[in-house]
Amino acid sequence: MLREIDLAEVSDGKLYTSRDMVKAGCDDCRGCCDCCKEMGKSVVLDPYDVFRLEAGLGQSFQELLTYALELNVVDGIILPNLKMAGEAERCSFLDPEGRCSIHPHRPGFCRMFPLGRIYEEEGFHYFLQVHECPKQPKTKVKVSKWLDTPELKKYEAYVLSWHNFLKKAEKILGQFQNPEEAKNVSMYILKNFFLAPWDFTEDFYGQFEEKLKAGEKYFF
Repeated sequence: MLREIDLAEVSDGKLYTSRDMVKAGCDDCRGCCDCCKEMGKSVVLDPYDVFRLEAGLGQSFQELLTYALELNVVDGIILPNLKMAGEAERCSFLDPEGRCSIHPHRPGFCRMFPLGRIYEEEGFHYFLQVHECPKQPKTKVKVSKWLDTPELKKYEAYVLSWHNFLKKAEKILGQFQNPEEAKNVSMYILKNFFLAPWDFTEDFYGQFEEKLKAGEKYFF
């Protein structure tokens, strides 16, 4: 999701890598689940998020769409996001005690929060969103530990590849005069990266690279 932000207003003014320490620790969110409510459509999922959810819960993407996920247009592309439900607009995976019921398989957005990413020409840095999490006091934690993601270098390379692919796709969409052509591009992304089944006995990143190559050949 592309956002125009002023880092001076929303962050502590620093940029971080996964090797750095950041003041984001929140005592395991004890007694607080504010970031799991009233998030609207902002918790957008990427293919690895869906892979983790499907593998961890033993459910297909279509099954997840029946109760926990929904589809919305993000920067011209149809992408899934976590569904907020009920009058309190709680994440569908939040249990009655206010704890995450999918914590081992939670999406990258949730793992990163309250950190954000700022993309540059050849990579990205993390930044701390200082107004997003009310839990105090905060303690210092290494970014890599906070992200809690195995094979972090592979994951970060994948995140950048996915970001760059979506940016290219957005440019392609902007060139179409016919709405039906734009819809076909968006539907291809949805089908290729989310609806098409994954092999959970195989490495995700290898499978993603194959899908990415097919997508780039199809579009570019």
